[in-house]
Amino acid sequence: MLLTTPMTMMDFFRKSEGVWFSQRTVHRFDSAGDESGESNLIIKVLDSDDRRVLQICQEQGVDPTLASGGASFQWQGNLSEKEPDPNYEAILVDIPHPQNTQVGKFLRNKGYVEGIPVIGAYHFADDGVLTIETEYERNQGQERSWFVTDDFRVRVSTVKIVNGVNLMTYCSERRCVSPSFLEELIEKNRLRVSAI
Repeated sequence: MLLTTPMTMMDFFRKSEGVWFSQRTVHRFDSAGDESGESNLIIKVLDSDDRRVLQICQEQGVDPTLASGGASFQWQGNLSEKEPDPNYEAILVDIPHPQNTQVGKFLRNKGYVEGIPVIGAYHFADDGVLTIETEYERNQGQERSWFVTDDFRVRVSTVKIVNGVNLMTYCSERRCVSPSFLEELIEKNRLRVSAI
């Protein structure tokens, strides 16, 4: 069950930290057709003094003392045994509003829609749904994300080009069990069986 709903971006990053199995469906409104896929999403929380956070602030001309921290996002094929490709990593830096931490901006080293540095705006609704608005050079993106439980979350997004919506995406993501947690469960089961 869901224990706490994150209401700040850093709380959202902390609750998201780990490896997620992501199932994605993309509906395109052009001739490219629809697609679906599965991947692992690897999220790591970054402190405000992390070199990557400081570098992105410097590159985008933002005072690094305004940053509360950030997160790195990496993607890989869910059956891949290789290390994630650093070319598919995105770094987000949280710049919360000074009077209302449910609202803010984030810096991103490369955008999801266009691979360029971008600044987006976010806000958390009272029910914990996170909405992110991103303006690119030629596109607009909106993403909504929320936790159903601590280990299951949903993301939906749209990308608009000049003449309307270009694509819609739905992702359901389940947290992967870590090897140490799995070992702990196996040991508890062993102890339970041996006590019988």
